[in-house]
Amino acid sequence: MAAAGGGSGAPVETPAAVTAAATAAAAATAAAEAGAVLQREPLYNWQATKGSLRERFAFLFSNELLSDVHFVVGKGSPRGGGGGAPPGPGQQRIPAHRFVLAAGSAVFDAMFNGGMATTSAEIELPDVEPAAFLALLRFLYSDEVQIGPETVMTTLYTAKKYAVPALEAHCVDFLTKHLRADNAFMLLTQARLFDEPQLASLCLDTIDKSTMDAISAEGFTDIDIDTLCAVLERDTLSIRESRLFGAVVRWAEAECQRQQLPVTFGNKQKVLGRALSLIRFPLMTIEEFAAGPAQSGILSDREVVNLFLHFTVNPKPKVDYIDRPRCCLRGKECSINRFQQVESRWGYSGTSDRIRFTVNRRISIVGFGLYGSIHGPTDYQVNIQIIDYEKNQTLGQNDTGFSCDGTASTFRVMFKEPIEILPTVCYTACATLKGPDSHYGTKGLKKVIHESPTASKTCFVFYSSPGNNNGTSIEDGQIPEIIFYT
Repeated sequence: MAAAGGGSGAPVETPAAVTAAATAAAAATAAAEAGAVLQREPLYNWQATKGSLRERFAFLFSNELLSDVHFVVGKGSPRGGGGGAPPGPGQQRIPAHRFVLAAGSAVFDAMFNGGMATTSAEIELPDVEPAAFLALLRFLYSDEVQIGPETVMTTLYTAKKYAVPALEAHCVDFLTKHLRADNAFMLLTQARLFDEPQLASLCLDTIDKSTMDAISAEGFTDIDIDTLCAVLERDTLSIRESRLFGAVVRWAEAECQRQQLPVTFGNKQKVLGRALSLIRFPLMTIEEFAAGPAQSGILSDREVVNLFLHFTVNPKPKVDYIDRPRCCLRGKECSINRFQQVESRWGYSGTSDRIRFTVNRRISIVGFGLYGSIHGPTDYQVNIQIIDYEKNQTLGQNDTGFSCDGTASTFRVMFKEPIEILPTVCYTACATLKGPDSHYGTKGLKKVIHESPTASKTCFVFYSSPGNNNGTSIEDGQIPEIIFYT
C-alpha cells in the first residue's frame, strides 16, 4: 500500500531528531485521528457492519473495545498515582490488544508470552514518539501505511525496535523516493544509524553525482565524524578537492561549536582527527593549495612546506596524503593498447613522447598505461598531458610518478580529473618521463576498436605527432595504453 500523508513531492528535511514542533503537530494529528475511532462504550453487533477481517481489526485500532493492555508513549514528567494516573505532557495513553500485537511482532510476542512476559496492564514507552507508535499499530491492525516527512524517521526507529520489517521497508522506500542532494547527508546519517545499507548506498550515489549540492546543504555540517570519513574515503566524488576542503573546514567549525570548544586552528585540527588525512591535497593545483589549505592554519608548517615541494620539485618528496584521483564516472573502466609487441631500450632526455588520436564517440580519459624500466624495479617521474591539437590547448595534465617492477607490463599513470574527449576532434597524448631506459612497443596499429557487450564500439585512430616527439610514432614508442570511460 502506498505511503500516505507525505505527498509524492513532499521533501524530507527534518534533522536526525525530529523537531519538537513537528513532533507535537504530528502527535496532535495522530491523537485526533485516534480519538475519532476511540470507543469507550461497547457497541452491540459492530461486527455485522465490517465485511472483512481487515475491517474488523482496523476497527479495533486505538480502540478501548476489547483492549487488554495500554501503552503510555512518549517522554514526559514522571506520573504520580500509579498506573491509573493520566499521561503527562508529551505523552499519550494508547489502548491495544495483546493478541494482535503478538501476531504482528516477535518483540511483542516475547513481551506478552515469553519467559519474562509482563503481566502489567499498562506499559510505558518513553523512547517512542506517540505518532510513530500509532503508525506502527495502524500497520499491525490494518496493513495501512501512514507516514510523512515529519514522522518517517521515528516510525523507522519504532519499526526496527519492534521487529516489523515490512513497515521498515515502507519507511526506507518513502525515504528513497524523497532522496535528493540537499537531504542526502541527513539521510545517510540515519541510514548508518539504523543499519540500512541499501538506503546508505543510494545516499552515497547521490552524493557522488551531486557532491557540490550535497556539501552545500545545511545537513552536511550535522553529520558525525565517522560519516564524514566514510565520504572522504570515496574515489567517486564529483568535486574539486579545494572545494571539498572548504566544506570540511565548515564541518570542523560546526563540530567545535557542538563540543563547546573555541573555534581555533588547533581545535579544528583536533575535531577533524583522521578526516584531515583523507583530504587529497596533491590533487589540488599549487594555486588552490596556496589560496586555501596553506593559509588555513589547520596544517602544520612542515606539512605545508612538504606539499609545496610536492607541487614544485622533481623528484617529488613523499607526502602523507592520498594522490589517487577521484573519478565520478559511472560504468566500467576500459582501456586499449595500440601495440602488438614489446621490445627493449627506449631512452629519455627530457623530450616528450607524443601521439595524436581521434575517437568516434564521446569518452572520458582518466589516464595512460606507460612502459617501465628494463633494469628492474625503478621509480619514474612523469608529466602526462592531453592537448587539443587544433587549439593547442592543454585540457588536463598531471605531474606525478610511478613505480615499475622491471617487467614488460604497462604501469598506470592517472590524471587528477577525467578529461572529456569529443568525437572527430584531434588530440595529442603526451608523456614526459625522467628515468632509465624502458621497454617500448612495436608493430603499432593505426586503428584500435574497443568492443563492449553493453555499449557501442569505441574506435581510436592514431596519427604521428609532428615535431620532436622522442621517436614515438604510430609504429613504435611509448604511451601504449589509453584508459577511459564511455
